[in-house]
Amino acid sequence: MLELAAATGEIDLKYLDESGFCMWSEPSYTYYFQGEQKRLEQSKRRGRRLSIIGFLQPLISFVYGLVIGGVNRKSYIHMMEQEAIDAHKSGRTRIIVQDNSPIHRCKEVQQLWSKWEQMGLYIFFLPKYCSEMNPIELEWQHLKKDEISGRMFDDELDLAYAVIDGVKTRAGRGNYSTKRVKFNSNFSG
Repeated sequence: MLELAAATGEIDLKYLDESGFCMWSEPSYTYYFQGEQKRLEQSKRRGRRLSIIGFLQPLISFVYGLVIGGVNRKSYIHMMEQEAIDAHKSGRTRIIVQDNSPIHRCKEVQQLWSKWEQMGLYIFFLPKYCSEMNPIELEWQHLKKDEISGRMFDDELDLAYAVIDGVKTRAGRGNYSTKRVKFNSNFSG
């Protein structure tokens, strides 16, 4: 019903999720000579995880933010506050579809639900273990397997630039806009 309401222009429907990237990823393709042992050379795994939080509005937009470490409740709340402000300014009802991550349901977040609803932002929780119902999961898969697969990075900055470039490439192919939210250093995971 939400997808139908979004298709007819009654609501704005966005899908939220988080994912992470490491300094090196598994190669997508390798070969070896017959009789030789398959060997994959990779640098020592070092550096911290780069995490992404994003809102996908299929065929329209992708809004995301990057943090070193994991996405925490502060970065989640920051992103949701921006969505609530945008919903309020537009005067349109905005529905965010998301999973049941602990940061999505913590007490601090629950205390903001009524405020966000007054601003026109509503949350729809997916059933547990139903990630296939969230189209943003495919974005993460393609970003990892198509855009940065088999690459190794010297540091978190190089990895972040690769993710940003990958998001832009995917947006170009999908013909939708992107916007990157920048967090203060206070938001690092």
